[in-house]
This record gives sequence, C-alpha cells and structure tokens, in this order.
Amino acid sequence: MDQEKCPPLSRRSFIQLSGLVCTAATLQLPTAAQAAAGAAAKPGETKSVEDIGSRRELFVDDHLIERLTGCAELRLHHPQPREIVIEHDAPWEGSGSGYHSLFKDGDLYRLYYKAWHLEGSKKNPYTGDADAHRLCYAESRDGITWRKPELGLVDYEGSKANNIVIPSGWMGEMHLSAAEAAVFKDENPAAPPDARYKALVRCRKPWGLIAFKSGDGVRWVPLSENPVITEGAFDSQNLAFWDAARGEYRAYWRYFTEGITNETTWKMGGYRGIRTATSKDFIQWSAPVDVGFPGATREVHLYTNQIKPYHRAPHIFIGLPMRYVDRGWTDSARALPELPNRQLRATVNQRYGTAVSDSLLISSRDGVSFNRWNEAFLRPGTEREGTWNYGHQCLAWHMVETASALDGGAPAELSFYAVESYWTGRSSALRRHTLRLDGFVSVNAPSRGGELLTRPLRFTGGELRLNFSTSAAGSIRVEIQDEAGRPLPGHGMEECEVIYGDTLDRRVAWKQGADVSALQGRPVRLRFVLEDADLFSLWFAPA
Repeated sequence: MDQEKCPPLSRRSFIQLSGLVCTAATLQLPTAAQAAAGAAAKPGETKSVEDIGSRRELFVDDHLIERLTGCAELRLHHPQPREIVIEHDAPWEGSGSGYHSLFKDGDLYRLYYKAWHLEGSKKNPYTGDADAHRLCYAESRDGITWRKPELGLVDYEGSKANNIVIPSGWMGEMHLSAAEAAVFKDENPAAPPDARYKALVRCRKPWGLIAFKSGDGVRWVPLSENPVITEGAFDSQNLAFWDAARGEYRAYWRYFTEGITNETTWKMGGYRGIRTATSKDFIQWSAPVDVGFPGATREVHLYTNQIKPYHRAPHIFIGLPMRYVDRGWTDSARALPELPNRQLRATVNQRYGTAVSDSLLISSRDGVSFNRWNEAFLRPGTEREGTWNYGHQCLAWHMVETASALDGGAPAELSFYAVESYWTGRSSALRRHTLRLDGFVSVNAPSRGGELLTRPLRFTGGELRLNFSTSAAGSIRVEIQDEAGRPLPGHGMEECEVIYGDTLDRRVAWKQGADVSALQGRPVRLRFVLEDADLFSLWFAPA
C-alpha cells in the first residue's frame, strides 16, 4: 500500500480543511464526530461503546468509524436514470405538477402529488388563483407502470372523471392549499382503521397545517378543526410520519432563517431551512426545532427536505432535499436549454428564469442534527429539453424497493422519482432513478488498498454479514479485535477467508468458521482491509 499517496485519515482528519471527509465528496460532520483518532484506549482512558445489537449499519455518516487509513474514504454514490413513469398531461395537471409522495402498501404502490399548471408569463404567471392546484392520486403494481384512476370524487370543470383527492379552496371555515401535502400510511398500531392514512395539509386561513385522515387513502376528511402546527412558511412539501423506532410522529416543514410567517404577515429572508416537531397523537405537537447541520462550512438553500427513516435501518433518518441555487444571468445560464422559456419566466421574477436545482443527501440519528453532503446526490445531468431549470430533480418523498430489470435473479433495488420539464410547456414528467439497496455511501478503497477501523461496539447475533461490491481482483477481509485493539483468537486478519463479489448479503468467515456468537455482548472493534472494493453496510444476524 502506498502510504505516501494515501496518508492515514483519522476521525480528527475528517473535519480538517473546512470539514472535508474525503477527496471524492464532501460530508458535513456533526461535532460528535470530532473525537481524536487512536485505535486503542490509553491507560486509564475509557472509550464509549456503541450497542448496535443486530441492526443494519450504513456508512452515511462516520458514526461507527474510528479511523480510515491508506486510500480508504467515504464515497457518495448516485442513482442512475431510468424511464419516464408519468406524464402530468391531464387538463387538471400541467407544468407545475410536483411534490410527489409515494410508498409501498401491500402489493400496491401509492403516489400522491400536486397538480398545477404554471404558464410563466407576466400577464398570467400562475394560470389562475391560489386555488388552481390540487392533490392527485396514482397507483402501480410494480413502481414503473402507473395509472391515474377515475375516482369520481372532485368536480373539475363539470366532471368528476379524474384522479383528484383533495382540492384547494374553502372547506367550511378553512381555506386549504392542497398542493403541499405529503401522504403517508400510518404504521402506528394504535391508529384506528379510519385514520390508517394521514397527511398535513396547508391552510391559509387560519394559518398553519391541518391534520387530515383517510381509511382507504382516497377519501379524506379533517382530523382537526384547527391547525396543529402554526410556526413556519409551509410553502413547500409538508410531511409527517410514524417513527416506529422511537414511538412517535415526526413532522418536517420549511421556514426562512430570517423570515416571519403567519396568517397576516409573509416575509422571506435569509435561507430556506427545515423545521421539525414530534407528537404522540398527531394533534398535539412539541415546540418546533430548527434542523441543524453542525460543522457545515456554508449556508445552502434547501427547498424541500424529504426526510424519513430508512426502511432497512429505521434508526437512521435519510433526507433528499432539493437544493436551490441562483447565480443570476451568467453566460452559462444563457447557454442552458430553453432560454426563451427562461426569459419568459424571468419577466415575472428573475429567479424563475435563472435559478437551477438538484438534490442532496442528508442523514441523522436523532432527527434534528444532520450530516450534509455538499456534492449532489442527484445532479441535473446532461443538458436537454426539460432539464436544468427551477424545480428540476426535485425528488419524491420517499424511495421504494422495486424489482431489478436485470435477468438471472438480480436483487431488488431502490427506486427514486424526480421531476423533469418543470415549468416547461403544458406538462411535467416524473423519471425513475435506481440505486442498490443501502447504496447511498460506501467505504471505498482502490486497488492500492485501505483500511477501516470501527469504534468499540457491542452486537447481538452469530454471523457478521456485509453488503459490498468488489472487482474480480478486489477483496475484503475482516479482523475482530478487543476493545484495546488486539486481534481476538481465531478472528485475526490472516485467519479471515477472503471475500469478493457483488452482493447485498454475504457472511464473513474465518478458518474456524463464521459463528461469532461467543463474542456477542462484549466490546469489540471491526478492522476491515479493502482492495478495489466498496462496503455499503454491515449487520450481525443469527448464526
């Protein structure tokens, strides 16, 4: 291994040079990650021990990492574009359709979204008043082919042959704006049958978010008579979910760092930020808390948040916020696709023509303090019609598992859905993108090699299992050490069977076998040696 070209990187080194965690991508690290490096505890020193039980651990942060050495680094991976799955081209839809939310519900995928047309001219910038947008519903059996059922619920220009579930406008004493709602299936075992599906719907008067419920995901009624959350801008996707790992509901919504927003005053200022609160009953919510990014070197406009527990590791929150960037009328802005349309939108407000967007990756273990990668998770991509505009690559909330398109028993993959052709022509589109399960970030090492050493941890189980990928010549080996960094008998590096391949689930074995149940409950460290390999996740399973 060429140590001169690949110097050791300790946990302290992660945060030096303005918080750069690696040369390939930038991760903003929490202050808790700023512990000094060192494999073994010094005499009289006690290292904290992380109890991971049998849960799956991802490397979206450095929570388990004591140090990386050689050429090992944390590497951000990116979803790959697939097909367009929906065209929002119905008369009640249009170029401003977006804010998608979707989830797997048994054998059915459910999708909800804002339907809205944006003309983008000074004469008629929004094509109608504030009630011209509505919440619509679509469904699929495979996450690829979607249908918009004729629900017969809401009148649109004299007909109910549409897929609208909640319109904007007056509902009794409430003036609703349905565009910003995000629907979820409530997995709280105490949720009654008529409230199995929930959403927070923006209300203009009285100001705030109204709790809504549904028994079938299609027919909706208010769950509260008054707004349940009132402090925020709420002009982006407002989402909530049942957090099974912590036994509470959690909500996320947008605010402005220097703004004031209530039913009589609207002031935008500072940066677009994220606010959160929790609840036990979906009605009474805790005081709002601003989501933070400790160690962040610069402010970033986060237009949405798209935060939810990752279903394969629900103790970890994954967010996919849309980043908003406006550099004004530069030469590059004029060279981007559809300049006439950009100039038309700019007659209403310059930023409508000059701003561009992509999506980031953020993660958290407490729902409040987040790591943020400044490298785009989903870039705008190759310049072509319908891309590089304001609203492009806004990701749906959230990802879902879908079958692989590869033959021969390839495993399921993650599907992400991103907006294209926003504010262009008479319609907008939703494109699917895919990524391997757990594939957000890996511990990567090239052929020159690198090592990962974990902090002390306790586990429950009998086998160490990995989600990884190597080249044909690449490899991974694992050593189990005691808390002081000494190899445990029978589990040293030279005794580990070489691991290679590309799989979501492979056990680690040593010459004496794979069973490590005798070590469960005691503090240990894991030392990985990687060559031309990516390690995505690890967990301990029953033998």
